[in-house]
Amino acid sequence: MAIDAATVRKVARLARLAQPEETVDQLARELSGIMTWIEQLAEVDTDGVEPMTSAVHVALPMREDVVTDGGDPDKVLANAPRSVGGFFVVPKVVE
Repeated sequence: MAIDAATVRKVARLARLAQPEETVDQLARELSGIMTWIEQLAEVDTDGVEPMTSAVHVALPMREDVVTDGGDPDKVLANAPRSVGGFFVVPKVVE
């Protein structure tokens, strides 16, 4: 799958990324190379191969579920840029 400069511009706009015009052609070539590699991976026969999360089997250690010092709102909010009434204040991101 070849990716052209128009596709790079569209994806950059959708992702709200400022992409300098002089780098668009180079980025299109790099992304096309990545897509070619992904297409090669699709050719690999994976029938009968179990999905895995690690190269070696490792049992994750379990810990006791205990209450920690999170119950002190002043301490929790001490590093917050802004807080009101014991809550974090964050900028609105959804219209």
